[in-house]
Amino acid sequence: MNAIPFDTYAYVKKLKAAGFTEEQAGAQAEALAGVVDANLATKHDIAALRRDIEVLRAEVGRDIAEAKNSTVKWVAGLLLAQAAVITALDKLIN
Repeated sequence: MNAIPFDTYAYVKKLKAAGFTEEQAGAQAEALAGVVDANLATKHDIAALRRDIEVLRAEVGRDIAEAKNSTVKWVAGLLLAQAAVITALDKLIN
């Protein structure tokens, strides 16, 4: 079943009118129908890709949020450690 309609009969008629033999026109029509079936995206294919993109977008958004939270925790920890080191050095010097 073709997902994309391709009128092979009309195509064969046009090729025959252009000077192709019946065999040549039939072979051309079959080859082109195979290419159409194998390589062209349907509306269903595009809708599935859009759903996949939305899922990926949500996953990337979650990953970015997790990375942001992790970075904030590390920076806060480093700031506290830096403050502790400065306080210790200040007490040692004074």
